[in-house]
Amino acid sequence: MNAQTACCSRADTMVALAPDTGRSTGDTCPHALGIDVGGTNIRASIVDEAGHIVSETRRSTPSSDSELTTALVAVIDELTVDMAVDAVGVAVAGFVARDRSTVTFAPHLPWRDAPVAAELTARTGLPVIVEHDVNAAAWGEYRFGAGGSGENVVTLALGTGIGAALTVSGQLYRGSFGVAAELGHLQVVPDGRPCPCGKRGCWERYCSGTALVETTVSLAHDDPEASGALAATARAAPEHLDGYAVAVAARSGDPFALSVLADFTHWLGVGLAMIQDIYDPDTVLLTGGVSESADLYLESATAVAAELRTGGRFRRSAQVRVAALGASASRIGAADLARTLLAAQR
Repeated sequence: MNAQTACCSRADTMVALAPDTGRSTGDTCPHALGIDVGGTNIRASIVDEAGHIVSETRRSTPSSDSELTTALVAVIDELTVDMAVDAVGVAVAGFVARDRSTVTFAPHLPWRDAPVAAELTARTGLPVIVEHDVNAAAWGEYRFGAGGSGENVVTLALGTGIGAALTVSGQLYRGSFGVAAELGHLQVVPDGRPCPCGKRGCWERYCSGTALVETTVSLAHDDPEASGALAATARAAPEHLDGYAVAVAARSGDPFALSVLADFTHWLGVGLAMIQDIYDPDTVLLTGGVSESADLYLESATAVAAELRTGGRFRRSAQVRVAALGASASRIGAADLARTLLAAQR
């Protein structure tokens, strides 16, 4: 154990915890642990006070409630053998109660009204908070990434669907019941495409990684010759065309790929206009897999938003940019949020 990792041992941390509150009562350590629980993988990182990842691990996500909790305990044990942490933050895609302890619903996980924080604290002796994964990512970006210069920031995670989070005057806005900012399910097309949420015409059905693929497939069916040219340009079989293939072909000027991106760009602009009308943010951050190709569509999407938002000529535009921390943002944010909340309680 080196000098950096030996601020205190795991045993010391366990002894210092107050059993009634789960809070550390001794000297603090400069590290916290952030865990991102996805439907396929669990990724965990120890994060220092500057937002740097100093160690990490990953494993597959089990399918049952009890096995999932046991896997999280194992991850915590693995990372804290030689490096103590003050607190643990768990990021999850789902509804999290305002007390940041209970996962009320997670569509890709077995948790339903699950007291995740209390169970993990009971089994590890560490204080634990749970947060929505996009909220955690937004906090990470606000503290250490691309969101720090903004006062009121909307973070959009463009992936399989659209996740969102609001940072208002330096604080996460979570709503009255902890489920604010379900922006991906704002209806943009009455009686439009069906959404897994049970509604129709949700924004994410037109502006997400899934929507991009579906638009590609639909247009390819209408114009197989053009889609075949795209497949050749992207070096992908026609049946395997995806967002990455569209981006590759669009960079080469492929007309079919550019038409697919134009549709996506329009709907992103529609959503950005709605966001500015509702929240009036100074900054909108784009994260998630689709944001990796933002150079292909961002300028056009912001132009669409400028045309559609209310009173566009008489108001300032939000700055729209790509987030900086990538896939690690939710882990960094969860760890720092846990540390920040623990410090506030002391």
